[in-house]
Amino acid sequence: MSAERLESPVRREQIAQAALAVIASGGLRGLSMAAVARRVGLVPSAIYRHFHSKDELLDATLDVIHRHLQANLLAARAPGRDPLETLRRALLGHVSTIRENQVVPQLLFSEDLYARRPERKARVLEIVRAYLGGVAEIVREGQQQGRIRRDLEPAALAVMFLGLVQPGAVLWFLSDGGFDVTRHATRGWEVFSEVIAGPKAKRARRARSKGKAR
Repeated sequence: MSAERLESPVRREQIAQAALAVIASGGLRGLSMAAVARRVGLVPSAIYRHFHSKDELLDATLDVIHRHLQANLLAARAPGRDPLETLRRALLGHVSTIRENQVVPQLLFSEDLYARRPERKARVLEIVRAYLGGVAEIVREGQQQGRIRRDLEPAALAVMFLGLVQPGAVLWFLSDGGFDVTRHATRGWEVFSEVIAGPKAKRARRARSKGKAR
């Protein structure tokens, strides 16, 4: 029994990832316990040992997305790293998550996900707010270090930061991957970082520019 409990979180994660893959290929309405079981290589009854319903499984997919977003922020951070560079890495990590999981915008923008489930809508809002809170924390660190302007509101910058990705993600999804979301985010970052750069960051940029000019 103990070994079974130890394996359960890993299996639940595997099943939730498989559910995301099923949604990616067949849409939210194509999600079924049988389809997920086939994807994982289990019988449907085995899925029910971990998730009692499709709704419970859908909630688990949101947890997977939440963990991906938080993992991106964690991976971008490193002791002594310039907060602006941390934000840039977080941005690229966010873009990478979307490119590797096209289902993320497909799922989060689906009305079927929220139909008669206001608590699920609240959960998605909670996930987004947690992500924005992590970005705002990096901004505050940058402001304390003089790398990011102190006259700007961290929460507002966090929303603007998310805006570097989300519109491009929508266009990328609608164009079936034809829109270059990476290029869009990279170009947007160039403008965004220039606007929010604090005194120390600007001095460092001027010094680099002079060095290249020599």
